Amino acid sequence: MPETAPRTAAPAPPRSLPPIRFPEALPVSARRDEIAEAVQRHQVVIVCGETGSGKTTQLPKLMLALGRGKANAKPGERGRLIGHTQPRRIAASSVAKRIADELETPLGEVVGYKVRFQDRLTSGASVKLMTDGILLAETQTDPLLQAYDTLIIDEAHERSLNIDFLLGYLRQILPKRPDLKVIVTSATIDADRFARHFGSVRPTPDRPKPGGAPSGGGDSAERGAWGHELVPAPVIQVSGRLFPVEQRWRAFEESREHDLNDAIADAVDELWREGRGDVLVFLPGEREIREAADHLRKHLLQQHRGGPQPEILPLFARLSQTEQDRVFQAGNGRRIVLATNVAETSLTVPGIRYVVDAGTARVKRYSYRNKVEQLQVEPISQAAANQRAGRCGRVADGICIRLYDEKDYAGRPRFTDPEILRSSLAGVILRMKALGLGDVEAFPFLEPPPKKAIADGYALLNELGATDDDNALTAIGKELARLPLDPRIGRMILAARDRQALAEVLVIASALSVQDVRDRPLEQQQAADQKHKLFEDERSEFVGYVKLWQWIELDAATPRTRRPCRRRPVRRTAAARARPPTSSPTASRSSACASTSSARAACESGATSIRSCTPWWPSTAGGSTVRRPPTSSSTWRCWPGCWATWVARATTRTGTSARAASSSGATPART
Repeated sequence: MPETAPRTAAPAPPRSLPPIRFPEALPVSARRDEIAEAVQRHQVVIVCGETGSGKTTQLPKLMLALGRGKANAKPGERGRLIGHTQPRRIAASSVAKRIADELETPLGEVVGYKVRFQDRLTSGASVKLMTDGILLAETQTDPLLQAYDTLIIDEAHERSLNIDFLLGYLRQILPKRPDLKVIVTSATIDADRFARHFGSVRPTPDRPKPGGAPSGGGDSAERGAWGHELVPAPVIQVSGRLFPVEQRWRAFEESREHDLNDAIADAVDELWREGRGDVLVFLPGEREIREAADHLRKHLLQQHRGGPQPEILPLFARLSQTEQDRVFQAGNGRRIVLATNVAETSLTVPGIRYVVDAGTARVKRYSYRNKVEQLQVEPISQAAANQRAGRCGRVADGICIRLYDEKDYAGRPRFTDPEILRSSLAGVILRMKALGLGDVEAFPFLEPPPKKAIADGYALLNELGATDDDNALTAIGKELARLPLDPRIGRMILAARDRQALAEVLVIASALSVQDVRDRPLEQQQAADQKHKLFEDERSEFVGYVKLWQWIELDAATPRTRRPCRRRPVRRTAAARARPPTSSPTASRSSACASTSSARAACESGATSIRSCTPWWPSTAGGSTVRRPPTSSSTWRCWPGCWATWVARATTRTGTSARAASSSGATPART
């Protein structure tokens, strides 16, 4: 569910609007007059176009040119923002930088972004890039989204839980905000579903009310409650592919002698025999990217002996900003970009002429039996495969090699399952009740969730004490709704506050909210396993997380040349980047040390308080968590700064511990 929005600075005068230019090479520029007319005539407009058509970067500029945003506010008039949501943080930040560069303004002055842990937006800015979770978090304090005069919901075809909830929420508030313009963009041909969702009512002359016809029959689903016709929102199609793309099918049988990495190497060799150009390889996850990168480096070293080596660049959501920027900078030689589906629609990597598609992606699915969400590697849909192929038709005639056969492609579903059909709905139901949106069964989702999922969500909330027997929110439920976390993790934090174990459980809750923080390099797996054993605890894996946090805090308080991160498989640079934002390093360190000593005391006493706070999280017979990725090797992840930042900020608020904050009524939140 949504992230917590960072605090907004004091109001400032809007920035003056720079000259706005639209690159004629982008397909969306040729349709800007048609889009502008549709926006002026309708409250909701659907823009459908392949990734690379320019809709993501040019639509905010078009809205500025139409007189929307703070920069166009009249003297004495309250300026409003142009909000632009992205499904991923990496997309929000990169798109904001791109638009700011095109406007020739500093990032944050006219165009900025807000994502978890980062705020590059001045109070006088006009365009705000953000994740859809940030916008959802703002609905708690601004139910009608009065801060915005325009909202662009980008990449709606991804159908994440946040996007589906946002689209239903916007449909409910639009009648109360007639001045609000909404633009929904989709990169697939399934735009008609969004158009019907935002259909407006047009009176039909002389049509009887439902049941009032001589036959006594009712109206069809395409009619309004009083017999008025529902007119779909306008859909504007924008082409994206500039050059033809050839499809090649290269299915392979995986064996001990020939695996996926060998198939990728063969595909790269075949493509580079066709001519120069960068290659974009789609893989399901970070582990597969690292394995493929190691294999390709060894393979290319043999192929290009004595010559310049091609550059191999990874691209996934948890890369540092510097590593991400390298992908978008033009290189001097050939490049191979290894990416997850983040490059499928959210980002356009420049210079790509060839694509290699492994045909799989990591998909989150909720297990009703185990009550946990798992990331499973599954075949992608036809729509996703077509999106991947379209990435290579931007600079010249492209070639896409699919590492599966045409029969396999034809048997795949047309579109990816919406996340609402494969997720726990406990958090959705909790947020809806907190916002007073009524029953989940009556909420205008694009696609109604299964009844089984609704019943499971209510059962979990009742077990947590968030709802009573009548499914009404309890006092605990109202507190849980303020925490942008899985309800079970939020319940652990509330129990820890009552049992005086908040500092320790904040660490555990953070560890359960992100991927595993430990690094397990392919070439040093056994050595990494030996060093990770130092953090194991026979009593509970939860206590092991606390031990690891103690060690990270010790690393931060140790001089650089003596830091234990140099001797353990944890990424030191990422850990250093995760330090809390504070004006006093001494205050930060002393507060962190206090948290560490408290955690150490909990470990030494047997961690009874910790165990009593975590009964809602599924566990094995030994008491350790079972929240693991589907394969054992993917259990080990590199250190993400979000865990350290979340815990540190929750425990060092302006020099005050989280325990003191909770006693005054405040609740810890991801910022």
